Amino acid sequence: MTITPHSSAPDSVHASAAGSLLLGGDLPLSRMGFGAMKLPARDWDGPACDPVQSVAVLRRAVELGVDHIDTAWFYFHEDVSANGLIREALHPYRDGLVIATKVGPGRNPDGSWQDPAGPAEVRAAVHRNLRELGVDRLDLVYLRRMPSQKSIAEVFAALAELREEGLVRHLGVSNVDAAQLAEAEAVAPVAAVQNRFSVLEHSAQDAALLADCTARGIAFVPFFPLGGSGVPADPALQRVADRHGATRAQVMVAWLLAVSPSILAIPGTSSPAHLEENVAAASLRLGAEDLAELAASAGA
Repeated sequence: MTITPHSSAPDSVHASAAGSLLLGGDLPLSRMGFGAMKLPARDWDGPACDPVQSVAVLRRAVELGVDHIDTAWFYFHEDVSANGLIREALHPYRDGLVIATKVGPGRNPDGSWQDPAGPAEVRAAVHRNLRELGVDRLDLVYLRRMPSQKSIAEVFAALAELREEGLVRHLGVSNVDAAQLAEAEAVAPVAAVQNRFSVLEHSAQDAALLADCTARGIAFVPFFPLGGSGVPADPALQRVADRHGATRAQVMVAWLLAVSPSILAIPGTSSPAHLEENVAAASLRLGAEDLAELAASAGA
């Protein structure tokens, strides 16, 4: 994975200010992406978002230079799905737009969760993503490990077979520890890891896994980069934000971009204003004093 550092701050909001990397050695990506989970609804059980506004947010994200959209077939609320919104907003997809998706969890039409997917269900989920997104090949597919799964080798092998068939370009794993990452790598190359990680919510083991990915050229994609349940009202976050004339959310995104050149940030929203705020964080540069203050707060 080749990494390009942050560029100098642009005159206008643009994802390219975050710098870029090569995913899997051949897919150039801005390090500022977009997460699609909250496009259908604010939470799994609602309330529903305005689909017209969600389509507008997707189109605006691409206008702002976002070239990496993270989705999943199980991101839906009632009859509105993230994949459907992406296809409506952006298909036919412009050259260079990378769409990543996840398989593993399953949901019934009423929104209830199914048991973790086995190999056959994973294959079916990949084909469902292909149909819903309207593509012949998926750029990046993560196997999202469920808490009840200790071993992922058998299911990951099903994804590896789909890669050999040409239906998937790169493979990733999500919600894994170091041993599970190694288990997957023994089956097929892993281009990206997607785990929960944020400035105020990460353990020593999380940091060690990030460092290992960074050293070995594996992209690290934090989910819930803003905490998952609202931006924390943390005093240190607020002090750093005040120093930069920024918001706490922008500081959280900027911290991710600063802590490792392998991180791809995917803050998600269905709000046009929050989209602009998130992408503007690509040009926010935190200094040593900021990073030390945030580290002290995270360890408190």
